[in-house]
Amino acid sequence: MANVNKFKMSQERLDALKEELYYLETVREKEVAELIKEARSFGDLSENSEYDEAKSEQGKLYSKIAELKVLIENAEVVENIGHDTPKDTVTLSSKVWILDEAEQVEELYEIVGSQEANPRTGRISDDSPVGSALMGHRAGDTVVVHAPVGDLSFKILKVENI
Repeated sequence: MANVNKFKMSQERLDALKEELYYLETVREKEVAELIKEARSFGDLSENSEYDEAKSEQGKLYSKIAELKVLIENAEVVENIGHDTPKDTVTLSSKVWILDEAEQVEELYEIVGSQEANPRTGRISDDSPVGSALMGHRAGDTVVVHAPVGDLSFKILKVENI
């Protein structure tokens, strides 16, 4: 069997995926089945755009259901911080205030699993270049991120772990 990666995520994210899967398998699947039934009643299926559209929607639905099942089956729920890890060390779920040393701009990031990342809201993956460079470092450390645009240097100002 193929080696399947684990998807790191919070318990909240896993619960949200399970909720979405339940909705798709119950409510949405019935809605799509009804669309197909209604479209069939229009007659000749070879020239029935409503039927083609409903079948396409069904395919998208089944694809999304399969994707969610893989995510759920391979979810690895991570806790914030281990008991023996210093409180000012960057771990998954840390909030990290950094200073971009070149631009002299402060930024706040929350380190999350790849399934929860949303850079627009400051939630970066622990697998991203910046996230992986910050992991394990402490407030006061300077880290260098090797990026396509060149090396970027960040000073960790503050780490908050809940």
